[in-house]
Amino acid sequence: MSVGAYSTTRHSTGNLSKTASVAWLVASLFYFYQYVQRSSPSVMMPQLSDALGKSTLEVASIVSFFYYGYSTFSLAAGASMDRLGLRQILPIAAAAAGIGALLFATGNSGAASFGRFLQGAAGGFAPVGAIYIATTRFPASMAATLIGATQMFGMAGGAAGQFLVAPLIAGGTSCKTFWLHMGIAGFCLGVLLLIFLPAEPKKQKATAGLSNTISGFASVFKNPQSIYCGLIAGLLFIPTTIFTMIWGVRYLQEAHAFDYTNAVLRSASIPVGWIIGCPLLGYISDRIGRRRPVIIGGALVLFACFCWILFAPPGLLPPYTVGLLAGIASGAAMIPYTVIKEANPPHLGGTATGVISFLNFSLSALLAPAFTWILRRSSLGADRMELPQYRTAFAPMLLGIAVAVVLTFLLKETGKAPTAAVLPLKRAA
Repeated sequence: MSVGAYSTTRHSTGNLSKTASVAWLVASLFYFYQYVQRSSPSVMMPQLSDALGKSTLEVASIVSFFYYGYSTFSLAAGASMDRLGLRQILPIAAAAAGIGALLFATGNSGAASFGRFLQGAAGGFAPVGAIYIATTRFPASMAATLIGATQMFGMAGGAAGQFLVAPLIAGGTSCKTFWLHMGIAGFCLGVLLLIFLPAEPKKQKATAGLSNTISGFASVFKNPQSIYCGLIAGLLFIPTTIFTMIWGVRYLQEAHAFDYTNAVLRSASIPVGWIIGCPLLGYISDRIGRRRPVIIGGALVLFACFCWILFAPPGLLPPYTVGLLAGIASGAAMIPYTVIKEANPPHLGGTATGVISFLNFSLSALLAPAFTWILRRSSLGADRMELPQYRTAFAPMLLGIAVAVVLTFLLKETGKAPTAAVLPLKRAA
């Protein structure tokens, strides 16, 4: 190769890397926005109750509609990206999330329920899109690290939905005003995505029809490793998606008598931990070339932390310590997103990511109403719960974490370390 040709190739590679980085960053920003939508209701439950004319238990059920939309449309997200490309999908999804926010601001419980569902349906495209870029436009050796970094953006949104939104609500900003602004932000994000996501070459888009899409789904769903990945991720996410993002602030206020500000800060320490844990555990997994030990280690720490949160008396450890550690440990829930990509054919990358998102958040969609029902039943319908009721309702989360650990032993190790260990033996032979 001539020097000129080498320079041209290096310049082209640099441009592709820069384009991929910008695309990943903008898609991750959409993921940040989606997590703000997801987590912010936890700091305004009484205000939403007043605005919608519903009890807080009924509002919790409306809020959980997010997960019905999220889980269902994650499947469509992955398949549509494999077939059509990102630029045709993500801008529309961001605008739809904005419409969902506007509907949530109406004060009508029916419109709010549909708006919350639409927020989740559109939001399901955000992580699938960002992870799709991370795993198709960058080296495979960076997969777990970049997926963890992608989740870091989401978790930063989760923290912002509590840290930043709570002072606004406490300062007198109405729920309607907040959600109106979230709607406008969704449309602005749609424009940004349209501008910065690159048009994909036609040769990279699948041209097959519905039968090929169904075949792709069948291939991923028939792989037992895909099911294990979805269940593990879902069981490890439940303590955060349901407990922290819906009930965390109220739990601290009602069960431990914290004032609103301290309850928000302590609850938000968990998503702050996510910001650290998701890229850190992804990096560790890539570094050691193994997936299973990182998942198991994170799950065990998460189990211990939530035992402490539910059953230990407050004040035995410095404030925020347990929440921060729980958030860091729960970053292990993102490792199965790497495993499912490595356990399925490369051309089904988007489909595999959509499948794990579907399985993951289907558990949250199914179990969120169950936790609410247990709370309502144990409190005899009272609008204010006490510590024994919260313990009764959320102790099953610990069983879920334990099941996730058991399922992890059924995963085939997809990291590079086992392969690297076999190569010297082949050479010796």
